[in-house]
Amino acid sequence: MNDETICKTCVIQLDKVSSTFQQASVAHSLTQLDILKKPRKVINVNFPVKMDDGSIKIFSGYRVQYSNARGPAKGGLRFHPEVHLEEIKVLAFLMSLKCAVINIPYGGAKGGVVCDPKQLSQGELERLSRAFIREIAVDIGPHVDVPAPDVNTTGQIMDWMRDEYEKIIGKPCPAVITGKPVGKGGSKGREYSTSLGGMHVLKAFMDHLKLNQKGATVAVQGFGNVGYHLARLLEQDGFVVVAVSDSQSAIYNPKGMSIAKASAYKEKNKSFKGFPDAKLIAQNQNWDSPRGPVLYHKSRRGAG
Repeated sequence: MNDETICKTCVIQLDKVSSTFQQASVAHSLTQLDILKKPRKVINVNFPVKMDDGSIKIFSGYRVQYSNARGPAKGGLRFHPEVHLEEIKVLAFLMSLKCAVINIPYGGAKGGVVCDPKQLSQGELERLSRAFIREIAVDIGPHVDVPAPDVNTTGQIMDWMRDEYEKIIGKPCPAVITGKPVGKGGSKGREYSTSLGGMHVLKAFMDHLKLNQKGATVAVQGFGNVGYHLARLLEQDGFVVVAVSDSQSAIYNPKGMSIAKASAYKEKNKSFKGFPDAKLIAQNQNWDSPRGPVLYHKSRRGAG
């Protein structure tokens, strides 16, 4: 698909929404919905980064500002080798809907850089982060577009970007980006806020189905920032976490496992492989919970 292709997923979802307006003014409702069938602005950049060995590598990045009808565009930045424009469009569209549904005065945006952070040194990651923000600096700002962390982007990366943006404009501007470290203008609890929201949604869903939460088993796919904190919070709340996974491996223990121990092992060994308190599962990451019906699935696309 080229950059001008209408986001098919967005159109399908909007067409479903428009069917609920059939008893209202068709011309009025469809005109408003049609506005959301294409992103307002698409930024596509290719920029050089000096690597540790002295070579220069060109990276591709995107920022899609889908809508600013309700306020400044808002949405995360992700660093991942599979980042592509159509995905970014869909996620920016979903951010527009999410902000509107919960009545936050922001529009929707999303962005990313095609890279594998695991293959970059700390210095290379910083230079890449600063270079990307230089490319999009003219298109962001507290009243225009406010980026945030997403897949493989951290508070430190956000702080590098904030610092670079402030150098460009020549004055302090901490509001240009969210998700910064607490000591640098960030919000306490931001690190696990998405996970906490996920847990509340899961518990509300179980209440709706009249499912017993005490001792319910849960499997968490993905063990990045959101997945780890979700597993930790669920364990603290009395759920039995029987399975977790990362991009390389998945482990299972029908009696549950210590998330703190699993996290410490993964931090040291970069994988769950060999974790003594659980069985290694083959690379299949689709599980059924054997002692209960609860399964929380955290996918890459679902990151907020």
